[in-house]
Formats: sequence, C-alpha cells, structure tokens
Amino acid sequence: MEITDLSFGSITIDGITYDNDVVIKNGVVKKRKKGESKKYRDQFGHTPLSPDENIPWKCRHLIIGTGHSSALPVMEEIYKKARKKGVELLIMSTPEAIKHVNDQDTNLILHLTC
Repeated sequence: MEITDLSFGSITIDGITYDNDVVIKNGVVKKRKKGESKKYRDQFGHTPLSPDENIPWKCRHLIIGTGHSSALPVMEEIYKKARKKGVELLIMSTPEAIKHVNDQDTNLILHLTC
C-alpha cells in the first residue's frame, strides 16, 4: 500500500482519497463505521473507539491512529480485549501510524481529524 497524502480530514491510499476514518484490514481499506460508538460521545466528549465497532482483531498488531493531535479516545474495553486476544495494541497519532501501513500481520484504524 502507498499513502501519498494525509491531511486533516482526508487520506490518499493507492490513489484513492478517503474523507472519513478508515480501517485497513489485511490490506483492504474500508470506511470506519463508528455509528455503534456514537452513544458514548457525551461520556468522552468525542465519539470514541469502542468494542461495539467491527474491530479487525485477526492480526498480531493492531495500530490505532488517534488523529493528528491524538484526540480520539480509546475505550478501556479495547485494551482488555486486545490482551485477551493476544493482539499487540499500539496507540499513536495518525501521522505516526501510517508509517506502519505495510507492516506484516498488522491492521490499522485511522482517525483522520483531531
């Protein structure tokens, strides 16, 4: 995969520009469906990453890009589930996370704003 542009609110992967958060699972890019997490927005002040979403757990490493300023909240249940599944969970800013897009056995969730 090649990421040629990352800016606030968009990312270009393999020549396709996405204007929403994305999930990269086994080299396939899809829109992050955060609707199930919106019910936690008031609690966190921002829609967090919650276990109610379709998290791409089938990997050795799961990288969560928490935005340009690392503002995406990650619920504690995500950490617990990662430990239970034996998945190494790595939390970092999205600009840092995209450096790992081609790492072996690694899936990513990328927040594109804040």
